[in-house]
Amino acid sequence: MQSVSQVERTVSALKGEDIVGKICLLREEGASEGDIPGTVSIPTTSVRSTDAVRKIAANATSEYTLIYLKYTALSFGQYSLERMLSIADDTGAAMVYADHFNEADGKRTEAPVIDYQVGALRDDFDFGSVLIYRTSALKEAVAGMDEDYKAAGQYDLRLRASRIGAIEHISEYLYYDVETDTRKSGEKLFDYVDPRNRASQIEMEKACTSHLKAIGGYLEPVFKDVKFSEEEFEYEASVVIPCKNRVRTIASAIKSALQQKTTFKYNVIVVDDNSDDGTVDVIKSFADDPRLVYIAQDKTWHGIGGNWNSALHHPKCGKFALQLDSDDLYSDDGVVQRFVDAFYSQNCAMVVGTYQLTDFDLNPIPPGVIDHKEWTPDNGRNNALRINGLGAPRGFYTPLLKTLNFPPTKYGEDYAVGLRVSREYQIGRLYDVMYNCRRWDSNSDGSLDVQKVNANNYYKDKIRSWELKARIALNKK
Repeated sequence: MQSVSQVERTVSALKGEDIVGKICLLREEGASEGDIPGTVSIPTTSVRSTDAVRKIAANATSEYTLIYLKYTALSFGQYSLERMLSIADDTGAAMVYADHFNEADGKRTEAPVIDYQVGALRDDFDFGSVLIYRTSALKEAVAGMDEDYKAAGQYDLRLRASRIGAIEHISEYLYYDVETDTRKSGEKLFDYVDPRNRASQIEMEKACTSHLKAIGGYLEPVFKDVKFSEEEFEYEASVVIPCKNRVRTIASAIKSALQQKTTFKYNVIVVDDNSDDGTVDVIKSFADDPRLVYIAQDKTWHGIGGNWNSALHHPKCGKFALQLDSDDLYSDDGVVQRFVDAFYSQNCAMVVGTYQLTDFDLNPIPPGVIDHKEWTPDNGRNNALRINGLGAPRGFYTPLLKTLNFPPTKYGEDYAVGLRVSREYQIGRLYDVMYNCRRWDSNSDGSLDVQKVNANNYYKDKIRSWELKARIALNKK
């Protein structure tokens, strides 16, 4: 089998390293492959299970333990293993990881990873494939494990190790492995909300919640009441559409918003951030409708967050501000009504809906409906620190958002606000499909290079770090 031959190559590479002692192979129970000479076979239920982690710790006899969970061939640069252990010694880290090279389709490419932060709580954080634990930290972490996870064992280990010592990123290219997931960034984006992964996600949530309790960042399900302002608003709701260079899609988005049927007055605020592709002409073609408010941004930097702030602080903005991206469409003409009803019935400062992934022509595409059912009233705001988004479309209680504001970025601005709101207020949910999210060649996150993916993930980890520190401080009060 190809995987066996690649494992043999990995074993051969490790045997060629003078500092490597015992080599253990995790073998899922029932596997038919024979033993590889010079290795110790460890049967386990799953390589990512708590059972596997416990058995790794039990077999670890050296000062450091290297864990490699891929089946593909691994090799190291000259003296790279020595370099990783040297950094581990110098820093006293509980675990170290490094940049590396990927080999896929006959090509070798750089695969840099990012620094670990206290808010780097995503279970899909990319450490690369080589993790080197200080064995004393590994054994201490395992000794405290009180759950038997099928999928979250390695994640639980990492979180526990981070409470024992630092997790240190070595920003040097130190090894080579084979990349098997060659999908574009936009195709990987929804893995964590794919219904097929639900069972493992429940385990990840449990492990993360336990970690938050251990470090003082867990919030009990107690929320402030939302006292809807007696302030007079000309409009009960505003649909906010930020845009830049969306000449192909902005007309259908605006039509979708203007076709809503409500029992109250609403309007549509389109914020254009210096489009130069004809988008402005399309927006102005709707000028005859008195419900349309057009905001033309100046030449300073705004990002999507800054465009939202311009809408929120506009005198025509309604009591509730509802999101519609410039390349998406509401699912029907009752979305705005359902959002506003949800604010009052659920007494919340923010409402998150459900969406259907489609292609440009609105044909459903995998994984289909994204409902973020991992958000629960009692633990949603804690689990929000683990996942990379809170869902869409979103609605906000305008008076509160005007006191918080969006960060002036074009990525993660909605996630930052959602975390901040959830620190104090309940976030309401709508599980019917509210809009069609069109994935096409011009999506901003459709096909990003590794540097941009890393920058986006680093920023969201930073957002989580800030929020986690604020929650720990809140609990200390």
